[in-house]
Amino acid sequence: MRTRPVLVYDGDCAFCSTSVAFAERRVRPDCDAVPWQFADLDALGTTRERADHELLWITPVGAVHGGAQAVAKMLLSAGRGWAVLGASLTLPPLRWIAHGAYRLVADNRDRMPGGTPACALPAEHRSRAQGGPPSATA
Repeated sequence: MRTRPVLVYDGDCAFCSTSVAFAERRVRPDCDAVPWQFADLDALGTTRERADHELLWITPVGAVHGGAQAVAKMLLSAGRGWAVLGASLTLPPLRWIAHGAYRLVADNRDRMPGGTPACALPAEHRSRAQGGPPSATA
């Protein structure tokens, strides 16, 4: 049984890897960060499709939070001022705004600073505005 939450991210995406490295260095969340490509996703209670689609925060008891709520949980775990920001991202209307902002960044991560063509989400995960089917929500 795990005793710490796990932050699962896309290790093939330079933007994602850089963002997690920044968070580990500056925010210092209380978690184990692992690229989904090296994680035992079945044991963590999630799928490759979901892990490829969004950042995941998986609690020691197996609750899975994705996208903006994974970011909120990560910030909450860091304590200090970060926890205040994380808590605010769990409350409407900031929760809704955070979800929209997260999807905008995630759907365009190949265009973000440090992003590369390898960061692009597969077409089946892009939002309708980008020409793909609607994305799943977390």
